[in-house]
Amino acid sequence: PQSQLQSILLTLNLGDNQNIGTTNGKIALDCSVRKTRQGHVCISTTDFFFPLVDSPYLQGRIGAANVLSDLYAEGVGECDFMLMLLAACRDMTESDREICTREMVRGFNDACLEGGTVVTGGQTVLNPWPVIGGVATSICREGEYVKSNGAEVGDVVVLTKPLGTQVAVNVHEWRVRNTPKWTELSSKQILSKEEAEDMMHAAVCSMARLNRHGGSIMVKHHAHAGTDVTGFGILGHAQNLMDNQASEVGMEIHTLPCIANTLKVEASGVMDFKLREGYSAETSGGLMICMPEEDAVNYCKELEELDGGEPCWIIGRVVKDVDRKACILENVEILEVEGTC
Repeated sequence: PQSQLQSILLTLNLGDNQNIGTTNGKIALDCSVRKTRQGHVCISTTDFFFPLVDSPYLQGRIGAANVLSDLYAEGVGECDFMLMLLAACRDMTESDREICTREMVRGFNDACLEGGTVVTGGQTVLNPWPVIGGVATSICREGEYVKSNGAEVGDVVVLTKPLGTQVAVNVHEWRVRNTPKWTELSSKQILSKEEAEDMMHAAVCSMARLNRHGGSIMVKHHAHAGTDVTGFGILGHAQNLMDNQASEVGMEIHTLPCIANTLKVEASGVMDFKLREGYSAETSGGLMICMPEEDAVNYCKELEELDGGEPCWIIGRVVKDVDRKACILENVEILEVEGTC
C-alpha cells in the first residue's frame, strides 16, 4: 500500500535532500532530478512490467512506455538513453523462453525507437515470471523541463489517458479462463464477450501509447507541475503531487474519464477495484498536469492533433488548501471513453 511504502522510506533516510522539484529535495515523485557537476540537470527513472497481456511483444512495448512515462511527466520529450532490465522465465521450455524473451525485447526496443531513444545496456536474470523494464535518462538544461512543485491556485488539471486499465485486464483474464467472476458478469448480462474484448483492446492501445507528445509540449504551454497515473491510482498520485507542492494547495477532481464499461463492471459488485474512489491501479497511464486554464485548452487541442485524435481532458482544479488534500468531488462527472485505435 502507498502509505506503508512511504512510511518505510521515511525511516530509511534515503537521499540527501538535493532532488529538484520536490518538497525539501526529498525522494518523492516520478524521477530523480539532480544537478550534475557540470551544471546540467540529469533526470532519471526506472520501472518494470509484469505480464498483464497475452502478447510478449506488447508486454515489451508497454514496459518501455511505462518507464518513459515518468520522464515525460517532468515535461521532457527526449530520452537520451535507456538501460533495459530483463528477466527471462526459467520455468518455460527453452524454445518458449527464447520466443517470449525475443518478442519482449523486440517490443521494448520498438517503443524506445519510436520515442527517439536507444537501448545502450542493461541487466538480464532468470526469474519465475518474464519481466521487462528499464532505466531511462535525460540530460537537460534549466528551462527544458517542468519542476514538479509549482502548482498554483487557479490551475486546472489535465489528464491525457482514460482510467480503467486494471479493470479491463482483470476482466480479460476472467473471460479467457472462464472463471466464476466471468460467469457472474455474463449470466447477469452485465457485460458481453464483445464488450469485454473491446475494453481490453482499448486498454492495450492506451497502455502501449507513449506519453512523449504530452511531455514534449508541457514547457511550451506553461505547465506548473505534473506526474503520471500508475500504481497508486489517480487519487493516490494526485495526493502525492499535492504533498510535494511549494504552495499550500489541494486538488479537486470533477471529471473521471474511464474506458467504456469499466465502471459498469465495478458497480456490479463482482469485484471492487476502487475505480470510482480513485485508487484503481493503472499501468502506463496518462500524464496528470497542472497548468493555467487558457494554456490547458490550447495544450489539449495540440496534443489531440499530435496523438492522432486521441482525447485528453480537463479533469480538475488546484485550490487553496493548507492541508494539501486531493479529493474526488461527490458530483464527479463520469465520461465513458470508447477506444479509438
